[in-house]
Amino acid sequence: MSVIDILFRVDEICKKYDKYDIDKQRQQNAYGDDAFARLYATFESEIDSALEKFERAAAEKNRATSVALNAEVRRTKARLLEEIPKLHKLAQKKVKGLSKEELVTRGDLVLVLQERIQAIPDGSAAAAKQGGGWSTSTSHKNIKFDSSDGNFDDGFFQPSEESSQFRQEHEMRKMKQACLDFISEGLETLKELAHDMNEELDRQVPLMDEIDTKTDRATADIKNTNVRLKKTLLELLQHKQQKEEDGDGGKKDKLTQGRRSQQGRG
Repeated sequence: MSVIDILFRVDEICKKYDKYDIDKQRQQNAYGDDAFARLYATFESEIDSALEKFERAAAEKNRATSVALNAEVRRTKARLLEEIPKLHKLAQKKVKGLSKEELVTRGDLVLVLQERIQAIPDGSAAAAKQGGGWSTSTSHKNIKFDSSDGNFDDGFFQPSEESSQFRQEHEMRKMKQACLDFISEGLETLKELAHDMNEELDRQVPLMDEIDTKTDRATADIKNTNVRLKKTLLELLQHKQQKEEDGDGGKKDKLTQGRRSQQGRG
């Protein structure tokens, strides 16, 4: 994994766990319900961080690390510029206790902030050419926002080929990460379903065992009942035959006695 990949990954992880940053949460809560103030403070912090990274990149002797830091600065600039419309919309939103003049001032602050973001050096050829001799120890006092010397032409804020390439790469990585997250959520859902099915099967095993036991018991009872029933039927048949035999024997005895009595009379 390259240094750029590591920085991409670290950036995504930091965004994901931003809500657990206690100091950042305290800073956001300090502004109360003023969303503009919170977002503006975030912009200030990001700009300071980007300038610090550029200074580190300028002082870095390892070219790969320097390029990676400059790429991170470019990504920060692109992300902040994407958030400018949101900040502009919040600047126009009325806030309790805020005068009209302060609302107008907020609009101006957004414009100045956008210029500050675009003026952040990022090591690209276009920035170096248009920067007008920026030193490696760039700070806020070296940035002039009210310059009227005509240096801010149409090409000043145009992204370089390298920055566009990094931005496209960043977008592709975001899309891939989103797809991976979606697949991960699907796999997690399947895992939970499998776990629930296993639990249900575990609960059904005792019931199945009990059903098998009762079935075996009922089969044995039916078998015993059939044996007893067969025995009873045989006994009834034998008893009936015995009675029939006894009845036939009595008739024969009576006939014999009748014949004997007739012979005695003769």
